[in-house]
Amino acid sequence: MLAPTPASPESAGMSTTALNRLEAHLKSRYIDAGRFPGTQVLIYRRGKIVHSTVQGFADLERKVPVKDDTIFRIYSMTKPITSVAFMMLVEEGKVALDEPVAKYIPEWKNLGVFVAGTAPAFLTRPPTRPMQIVDLLRHTSGLTYGFQQRSNVDAAYREKKIGEVIKAGTLDGMIEDLAKIPLEFSPGEAWNYSVSTDVLGYLVGKISGVRFEQFLKERIFKPLGMNDTDFFVPADKAHRFAACYSADPQGGFNPLAAERKGTLTLQDDPTTSSFLAPPSLISGGGGLCSTAADYLTFCRALLNGGELGGVRLLGPKTLKLMTSNHLPGGVDLPAMSRSMFAEAAYNGIGFGLGFAVTMHPAQTLIAGSPGEFNWGGAATTSFFIDPAEELITIFMTQVLPSSAYPLRRELRTMVYAAITESNL
Repeated sequence: MLAPTPASPESAGMSTTALNRLEAHLKSRYIDAGRFPGTQVLIYRRGKIVHSTVQGFADLERKVPVKDDTIFRIYSMTKPITSVAFMMLVEEGKVALDEPVAKYIPEWKNLGVFVAGTAPAFLTRPPTRPMQIVDLLRHTSGLTYGFQQRSNVDAAYREKKIGEVIKAGTLDGMIEDLAKIPLEFSPGEAWNYSVSTDVLGYLVGKISGVRFEQFLKERIFKPLGMNDTDFFVPADKAHRFAACYSADPQGGFNPLAAERKGTLTLQDDPTTSSFLAPPSLISGGGGLCSTAADYLTFCRALLNGGELGGVRLLGPKTLKLMTSNHLPGGVDLPAMSRSMFAEAAYNGIGFGLGFAVTMHPAQTLIAGSPGEFNWGGAATTSFFIDPAEELITIFMTQVLPSSAYPLRRELRTMVYAAITESNL
């Protein structure tokens, strides 16, 4: 896909001085302070790349600098891609949002809701209604992540290694294991960040009749020219693969840890990483590696109503549906969230079909626009798309967990502060 021509910020109604201030902030607050190894920022506005910068190192141990083509683990930034793939099947009439999930996963037909007990002796009650496809897309399914460490259900996920940062097993095995673990709550009653999008990936394969990873490659990546996006990094690209670090003393992934070292511990060495070989579990919730340029291509297609360069992923009405708030009652995330950890925790933010969505910028206390949609990954990667301002921002680094520092809030504040000509 032909890349847009770089242009000055001023040519698209933005300020060079303000964007330089953002880069200086990243350097002093995060890179020089030892919190981030390096960063990459891409900002696209009114059809132009107005800001494209790299700083610091992709691999501290080997002193490899971040480059424009550095490959990053994007973790949960996989979720919007999986959600788009699933909605392509909805557009084709192969599945509907209000259908019960058990229609496609019969072994889940009798899933109960947790009342008491520990695995395998859970006491459960029937859900007030069956889990629907839409519950998977908006994280109201009753599923969870084990790392939240909040309940006996979370503990059962950890025991089975379901939804771990380091993937194990297979998608089929995960579906079988989930059939034996109760739901956290009745579908639709709460929002809880979860393995729901991994289940969507499984369903893409089952409903399309094509392996999930093959569907993404044939229907999204190849047509758009996203040649550096895959579930593993092939040998001829391994030299471009970034190291991943942890902000926690134990060097792992713990979003709930209060203590931060202020220095980095190597979490995944790019020369020995499991991402160097095709995984056994193809995770639609967090398995992809990509580049900022590839992800910008995907985002441009979304900003452009689902089409880019003659390649149409979705119709504009479907995309509008996906980027509307789908939380029951029209409430925001804090009103409905049970998660102790998520990529968004702000008032005024709702959740659509694969994205967080800004409903009321004033309630977020951060500059923005109604209808802006976004998400991020566990290693502090993030993106946001503002259709009203014709704006895309992509941020890349590799530090677990994303909750370690308030980077996303700062990034949004400073990018929006760089707009000198608003469309609104």
